[in-house]
Amino acid sequence: MATQAAIELRNITKTFGHVVANKNVSLTVARGEILSILGENGSGKTTLMNMISGIYFPDEGEIFIDGKEAVITSPKDAFDYKIGMIHQHFKLVDVFSATENIVLGLNEAGKYNLEAAEDRVKTICERYGFEVEPKKKVYTMSVSEKQTVEIIKVLYRGADILILDEPTAVLTPQETQKLFAVLRRMRDDGKAIIIITHKLHEVLSLSDRVAVLRKGEYIGTVNTAETNEAELTEMMVGKKIELNIHRSEPKNTVPRLEVHHIDCTNREGVLVLDDVSFTANSGEILGIAGIAGSGQRELLEAIAGLQKLDSGAVLYNNPQTGNMDNLCSKTPLQIRELGVRLSFVPEDRLGMGLVGNMDIVDNMMLRSYTKGKGVFLERKPPKELAEHIIDELEVVTPGVNTPVRRLSGGNVQKVLVGREIAAAPTVFMAAYPVRGLDINSSYTIYNLLNQQKEQGVAVIFVGEDLDVLLELCDRILVIGSGRVNGIVDARTATKEEIGLLMTKTDGGKQNG
Repeated sequence: MATQAAIELRNITKTFGHVVANKNVSLTVARGEILSILGENGSGKTTLMNMISGIYFPDEGEIFIDGKEAVITSPKDAFDYKIGMIHQHFKLVDVFSATENIVLGLNEAGKYNLEAAEDRVKTICERYGFEVEPKKKVYTMSVSEKQTVEIIKVLYRGADILILDEPTAVLTPQETQKLFAVLRRMRDDGKAIIIITHKLHEVLSLSDRVAVLRKGEYIGTVNTAETNEAELTEMMVGKKIELNIHRSEPKNTVPRLEVHHIDCTNREGVLVLDDVSFTANSGEILGIAGIAGSGQRELLEAIAGLQKLDSGAVLYNNPQTGNMDNLCSKTPLQIRELGVRLSFVPEDRLGMGLVGNMDIVDNMMLRSYTKGKGVFLERKPPKELAEHIIDELEVVTPGVNTPVRRLSGGNVQKVLVGREIAAAPTVFMAAYPVRGLDINSSYTIYNLLNQQKEQGVAVIFVGEDLDVLLELCDRILVIGSGRVNGIVDARTATKEEIGLLMTKTDGGKQNG
């Protein structure tokens, strides 16, 4: 491995008011190496990377590029130093081609020569093993193709220091392996690569070294070949953490929710659910796997009464009456009044799940405001619930009256999941409940889901990490382009098998 330092950070400090995001952080990234940055939510990883890429400017400390002090006050300055950041949320124009997106914003004399640009894109692809068609429109691309365009975009501008934020969050195992192969070739070509990720098994398989942050401070850097998941977790959290998901055998299972041949068309007239059928049992965790945008969200919204169906039925086996109730013709409130607590943790937690300007207590009351007498609302139970959730899930907050928008993303997620579980549902649906959470918080949520299962709740869990789905769930439903491509036993299935099902385009045989 090369020893020349591409980037050196010396005593970097950044504060936002009274909050210290980074404190005296010093680390180096060498040319020809892949460095992973690990840390819990709120540990300062993103802030640190934002200073390298020119979005923030440090309050104290220096940044050195190739041994010379650098002043990076904007993303343009970062590009001048050949630093490029690939964000988790892509910044592409859908109606443009790959090449048009790659050259967009470049100050080149005269008219753009798209043919010459396409030739240069092909050269970059051949050099590193990218698979992308230069003339292909972005709106027809898969997620991995869009990510490839983003990476080529920074390489086209001459970047040889690359920062990738959660690059595998929405990729299949096969796409992840392809990306890793490309990153290794870029490393071997002398690039310095920094990766932010929460997936420890990926850190261990890809990176050369791992730098750990805890509460804004630099803890240390270790060689990947000389460490393991337990040691890295202890460095992140400051104490030993048990990294095993306890999966109990389902007991006394009965069909709680039966979905029969449902179809759903969105506002644009696109069929987003196509003849979907499955059964969710009480005392069981049913996982849902699929490439982002395959219909997972619409499926859960349809069950919760938030999405109108074109055809089909969603039948609920009511444990109070023993009747099978069809939920399709009912409003979300009517579904709740039936005693059906379809607790829903949406992907957009502040857009759908919580009100950012309201404090934690008021967000608890969103589930119970109709129980007040007259114009008065009962505030004591929601306050006690808020205090319980803060204590149980270790929510970092000044108090129960803090506006939710002031909490970090991970702590917002804990408040939302805690409130939904506290509703004592009989069916609990969770869409990406650990998205963006650090490993310690994630395992807290996994344990909560297992507790719900053991109490006889039918749990439906939509997740991105296939390793977790295989370890946590009892069965896994694989969805692709709105169709069920298969339902597998999580105890015997493999990641590769699920990855292949995720990319099937002709639909699959549906089993209960």
